[in-house]
Amino acid sequence: MSDRLEITFAPLNADPETVTVVFAGDGLALGTRAREFDTKSASALSKAAAAADFKGKYKSSIEILAPAKIGVDRLILSGIGKISTLTEQQAVELGGAVLAAIQGRKSNEASVIVDVEGSETLSADEIAALIAQGAMLRHYNFKKYLTKKSNDEGQEKDGLKKLTIQVPHPDKAKAAFQPLKAVANGVNFARDLVNEPANILGPVELAEKTKALEKLGVDVEILDVKDMEKLGMGSLLAVGQGSERQSRLAVMVWNGAKGNKKQKPICFVGKGVVFDTGGISIKPAAGMEDMKGDMGGAAAVIGTMHALAERKANVNAVGLIGCVENMPSGNATRPGDIVTSMSGQTIEVINTDAEGRLVLADVLWYAQEQFKPKLVIDLATLTGAIMVALGKEYAGLFSNEDKLADELLAASRLTGEKMWRMPLDKAFDKMMDSKNADMKNAGGRWAGAATAAAFLQRFIQKDTPWSHIDLAGTAMDGSRNDINTSWGAGWGVRLLNAFVAEYHEKGEK
Repeated sequence: MSDRLEITFAPLNADPETVTVVFAGDGLALGTRAREFDTKSASALSKAAAAADFKGKYKSSIEILAPAKIGVDRLILSGIGKISTLTEQQAVELGGAVLAAIQGRKSNEASVIVDVEGSETLSADEIAALIAQGAMLRHYNFKKYLTKKSNDEGQEKDGLKKLTIQVPHPDKAKAAFQPLKAVANGVNFARDLVNEPANILGPVELAEKTKALEKLGVDVEILDVKDMEKLGMGSLLAVGQGSERQSRLAVMVWNGAKGNKKQKPICFVGKGVVFDTGGISIKPAAGMEDMKGDMGGAAAVIGTMHALAERKANVNAVGLIGCVENMPSGNATRPGDIVTSMSGQTIEVINTDAEGRLVLADVLWYAQEQFKPKLVIDLATLTGAIMVALGKEYAGLFSNEDKLADELLAASRLTGEKMWRMPLDKAFDKMMDSKNADMKNAGGRWAGAATAAAFLQRFIQKDTPWSHIDLAGTAMDGSRNDINTSWGAGWGVRLLNAFVAEYHEKGEK
């Protein structure tokens, strides 16, 4: 994980660090920030801003070296845009942009002064907390296996270690930050898992990572191969049988619903293929190294459960991840083999590289049989086809219920994790029929993401609200942005947390 960034909140009159950020923008005069600049200093800053054509545009910034009478070596003016309409997500992204500006100044400590009254919906303390979350997300890096402490230019350094945010009410800002920090911890946990190489993170190791949640009050159970054989999980086990590393099913249970421990849980199901060679239907060599991230769905589920538990979410939730490695060997499943799923339905394996759906088929069925959930959401880096359709900007959303789909799409808009609803259609379902078994695991060249979803729907029991999120384009090596510079994005954690918080924790809206 990234070197930990210490974030503290201090009153507005605290001494600033040598690198200090102040905000300017529409409705926020340059002299009305946290520090009481005298007239002469404010005038000098205004002239410097004008000379740089700085107008406070959202996420813009300029640097002023050793400004007179302010007591800092470097002052960064950061644009906040139109403060009256600033949204929560914009404040988070602003925090990432501010941290990027600070990190370019080679300082171990920095201050951000947040005295920005005027928002219609957010107080200065709330804005400060959101900025802190954005900074925490931006600060993440994965340099665990780098042995050099400097790059060829000698620019690698200890980096920013402490960020002090000055606000009108530090205690209020700190309280607002705690649940946001929990979510950021969940995102960064997920990022760590996706970034970890597969020789270190096998199926057993991925399952074991869930035990870290026990200290947060999550009940964890891990099923081994014998357990899954007894349950009849022939579909999941078929994927991992070619690997020397055994498969696992990890189950995380958070009973957080206050006063209603029997409330039906929300089930999150994740595809945890720690490495996908394609099996006997082997993939091309180019880019195969990226298949260490084929467990991005499982990482999102673990990160979500971590976030919910750390912030003590008032909800019952269960996370389930099927952990396997898809390898070619003398014991591997062959194209043409027929396997029997836990549901009793038989599957003809047409293509061993369509393996994620075989894993999800049994985990989805187990989730419904074991927990009788309120709803089920699965997340999987399932198809290249979804990237052909949506690129790396959007995940694909499939759902059998409009209400559930609408809630997830609304949550995605809140967090900036984009999704686009894709169709479920009887025509796609028919494409999964097989002459030799109840179904086949690949539907041919056309509509690959939609036929994969149609396959999964065959394992959703009647009247169970269900959504499938294909995050193949967003979980790894996606578009970088102000709050993510990592190959492993931790995509989906903030979205699912917002989904729970907005619609299933405070009451349906």
